[in-house]
Amino acid sequence: MDINIVLEELQNQNKSVYKNVFNHYYKGLVVYANNFLFDQQASEDVVQEVFISLWENAKSIEIKTSLKAYLYAMVRNKCLNYLKSIKITDDLNVIDLNSMLTLDEDLDSISDEEKTVLYNHILKIIETFPESMQQVFKLKFIENYKYEEIADEMGISVNTVKTQLKRAKIKISESLVVVLALLSIHS
Repeated sequence: MDINIVLEELQNQNKSVYKNVFNHYYKGLVVYANNFLFDQQASEDVVQEVFISLWENAKSIEIKTSLKAYLYAMVRNKCLNYLKSIKITDDLNVIDLNSMLTLDEDLDSISDEEKTVLYNHILKIIETFPESMQQVFKLKFIENYKYEEIADEMGISVNTVKTQLKRAKIKISESLVVVLALLSIHS
């Protein structure tokens, strides 16, 4: 559907179009938010706030790219504001790197071969983690466990799980900066 028509229908408070937009983007936006927050409930809350804002401010919204890009940018900004509100800063720009790596359209600029290099590099980084961090990371991202399930399985607190995942993400992101720089030199 044409973005102008969708936007016009949203501005006219068309609940059916709004519901379709919500159903189409909600799950992906929650996954995207969770890459910033590592907290499923907070991620869902952020995405719901974005959709409330979309509904309440539809008449004044100007979308210059696509609705998808607009929604993802809103989620990213709300996540960053949320992290600031709980006193988490991103001095190393890890969050910006992560958002680039998690949005498929941003990875379109690199070849499948380069994506394979990135993936293999991530696996090598994970192998250098301390044993407990490796286990937490694998349970979360390979086994798809929830924080509470990881904590129960390993006999640690949920906060320890979150801390281990945050440290793992920072280590991966720091290492990937070098790989991405090398890939951009070769392209």
